[in-house]
Amino acid sequence: MLTQAINERLSHPHVSLPIGSESHHVHPDAEGLRQEHKWRDLKQDDAAAIGEIAISRWAGSQTGSRYEETATPPGRYVVAIALKSTRLTLTRGRQIIFDGVMPAGTLHVTAPSTQLGAQFHAPYDFLHFHVSADYLHGHRAAAEPCATGEDLGDLILLRDSFAEQLGRALIERGNARDPAFTRCIGQTLAMHIARLETPRSKVNALPKWRLRRVEEYVNANYHRSVSLADLAKAAGLSRMHFAAQFRAATGFRPREYLLHRRVERAKSILSDGETPLAEVALAVGFCTQAHFSTVFKRITGETPARWRTASRSASPSPIDQSVRTKIPFGRPGAQVRRADHLIAAGGHASL
Repeated sequence: MLTQAINERLSHPHVSLPIGSESHHVHPDAEGLRQEHKWRDLKQDDAAAIGEIAISRWAGSQTGSRYEETATPPGRYVVAIALKSTRLTLTRGRQIIFDGVMPAGTLHVTAPSTQLGAQFHAPYDFLHFHVSADYLHGHRAAAEPCATGEDLGDLILLRDSFAEQLGRALIERGNARDPAFTRCIGQTLAMHIARLETPRSKVNALPKWRLRRVEEYVNANYHRSVSLADLAKAAGLSRMHFAAQFRAATGFRPREYLLHRRVERAKSILSDGETPLAEVALAVGFCTQAHFSTVFKRITGETPARWRTASRSASPSPIDQSVRTKIPFGRPGAQVRRADHLIAAGGHASL
């Protein structure tokens, strides 16, 4: 029923919802989606009326550094979905739980009564789902009778494609103006979170020095055919150990990382001149223009031609520059590496 409602709503014509500015003014038409004046903070009158689930948006375009801190209310989880890549540092007290580039599609769950600080180093755009702990625990108990719900706190999943799709479905077609549809999205996400499997064993993240060796190898060879064995050799590990540890450290399978690196290099070429798309494809390691265009659109949401046209009317943002020059993934702290294993499970040891 939820899926049917989502599909029906997605068939409506596209209407964009403007994101908030640095001052985070409330958009008058956003009846179902609240705009945050302070990070993750709902007004007291909103908090009293939100019921089991409420959704808010935190977005800003400033390029300087900005620090925010908050505490999740007792009895309520906050689930964050990154709608765009950004650079930030998340802290809980003196402990750093994330530091680096957080890619679009990242899912972060914060438990009730948790103090959290964030230093934003680049433009940002997040959806925050404020979910009743009783509601979430009830769905989790139904999905996994032995689960208590306590294992959901401080989960950081780098790349949860389903959560990202739900977030984009909410904002990209004007759906946030529809309270019923917004509620439907919130319920679907809550059920998705409740059904996440907690890890049965821990996979250690790839050490930073090995990660740097892989990054250097990819930067030097992205235009060639690169296999899993090549990357594992650069890291000094077997293919199976490398694939699991790489994903635990970055949230991406090795092949996904390679494709993202190729696309970032393609963006640089596209923005600098009139190089034909077929030549761009070959220059960054794709065998055909068709495959290049398919991957490029899947990662960026636009075809290479449309992206190049749009880039001419806007200068690259600071996050684009940072992604071009460094590995485009943050590293969760030790307390959340167990969560990264959730997406490491089931990974394939092949490119």
